[in-house]
Amino acid sequence: MDSAAIDRFEVGRGRLASLAYRLLGSAADAEDAVQDTFLRWQAADREHIEVPEAWLTKVLTHLCLDRLRSAQARHERAAGAWLPEPLLEGDPMLGPAETFEQRESVSLAVLILMERLSPVERAVYVLREAFSYPHAEIARILDITESASQQHVHRARRRVTTERRRGGEADPASARRVVEEFLAAAVSGRTERLVELLTDDVTAVSDGAGLARRLLRYTTRERVASFVRAGFKPTPAKRRLAGGSPVIHTALVNGSPAVLAVVDGRVVGAVAFAVRDGKVASLCGIAAADRLGRLNEAWRQHEPDAPVISAW
Repeated sequence: MDSAAIDRFEVGRGRLASLAYRLLGSAADAEDAVQDTFLRWQAADREHIEVPEAWLTKVLTHLCLDRLRSAQARHERAAGAWLPEPLLEGDPMLGPAETFEQRESVSLAVLILMERLSPVERAVYVLREAFSYPHAEIARILDITESASQQHVHRARRRVTTERRRGGEADPASARRVVEEFLAAAVSGRTERLVELLTDDVTAVSDGAGLARRLLRYTTRERVASFVRAGFKPTPAKRRLAGGSPVIHTALVNGSPAVLAVVDGRVVGAVAFAVRDGKVASLCGIAAADRLGRLNEAWRQHEPDAPVISAW
């Protein structure tokens, strides 16, 4: 392959990676899909490709759809043990973030909600909401009609966007203050204050420190508060599992405020929060090591603020 063809692909690599991540919810799988797209580009008769960006987008999208439809992916996701891979603020794979829809489409809460969609609905939703593709172009990418594209995005918005937009988008600084107050209540054992900081319809999901075979899910303010209180209570067993006594940092993960547990410079757990109207509306806890690899790579190059808890 000549250098011009390689350069043309590299110009769009970041966009392809952020599209693949939104479709698959996994940075590792997204990187594989981008590499497979490059191999297709390498083998293609490029002289007959009129619009390379459109061609590459279509190839990548269909590769991602194949992954979502594969027997292995269906089994993993249907088994109830799947969570998206968190990404630290500034990761280029997070992609465009100029609009509310773009930021929302990459939040952990929405990536989890998108599991309710069919692969085609997910693709239409991402292409339309995150990348502003017109329905005519989406139809060409997915080999469907414009009418079908409009119907798919309408259903996807009804299942995802309406629920997520209640209360609007939280101001980052205000959201961080809510999370810090929530963390202080959790560590101190003030369960009543925890309950006060939760919305009436709060939900929580966790991979059980990476040990549970199925995800742990909690609803109601009282159950979520009890789960959080138990989770943040330090014990010798938890320190052994973490490989030491963590320090606790706040950060932005997938655009949302998060709490990171760090041992010897290594992130061993992350809890991302969705904040609405000054309260916590949802929590997502991830501690499985195979879901924290890319976040850890970014953390090693990151200059964090002082920890909010220096001895846990």
